[in-house]
Amino acid sequence: MLLAAFLALLIAALAYAAGALTIAGAGAAAIVGALCLLAGWGWAALLILYFVVAVAFSKVGADAKERRTGGVVAKSGRRDAVQVLANGGAFALAAFLSSTGAPNTDLLAAAAAGALAASAADTLATEIGTFIGGEPRSVIGWRAVPAGTSGGVSVAGSRAMIGGAILVALAARLMGLTPHLLAVALGGVAGALADSLLGGLVQARRRCPRCDLATERRVHDCGAITERAGGIAWLDNDLVNLCATLVGAVVAAALAVV
Repeated sequence: MLLAAFLALLIAALAYAAGALTIAGAGAAAIVGALCLLAGWGWAALLILYFVVAVAFSKVGADAKERRTGGVVAKSGRRDAVQVLANGGAFALAAFLSSTGAPNTDLLAAAAAGALAASAADTLATEIGTFIGGEPRSVIGWRAVPAGTSGGVSVAGSRAMIGGAILVALAARLMGLTPHLLAVALGGVAGALADSLLGGLVQARRRCPRCDLATERRVHDCGAITERAGGIAWLDNDLVNLCATLVGAVVAAALAVV
């Protein structure tokens, strides 16, 4: 346990130094990493693979993506604690439980990989979709929406979504963590699709009264306090991401039974 805690803190500190995490985000990442290390080196390696890929793609064309989405997305730059737990909490918990001798460890392993596959699918869809560009469209009504809008999809982003899910599923299979490659990949895609549907249907939407522009920020770039324009007030992007990972976990575990 001490070794797991030390290594997790070391990796989190390196991620903070690299500008990928806030201080609170590094603390949350240390907890997630420690749980994965306690579950086994394979789970820790899978988490590191996901994190390295996510950070690498977030850096590609960062300035261009910021110009396209900066006034829309609620958070950008370093990931905070809530973002870390929303994207990796379900994965870490399921991975840890799969190593404790709890019932249905095979299904728990599939659920863990499915949760991370959903997070990877959503992350790559966002990063690659906004980098390549193209006009995103809302999954609700198929109308054109600004880049970075929750519930918006594009051809490039959809392809990246599938690629992210397959990447985690294949890595989990090759590392011997779960034999359910197809179940994990489909769970990842299902989770990312759930993210888009929830983002378009019920996630809180806001609008800047000064610029008359849609945004997810409470304070717009112009400095004006934004107004709620729809959705459920307390359901933000972080909660939607958490729901997506839970969908990925449940779908992967359900398909693993078949």
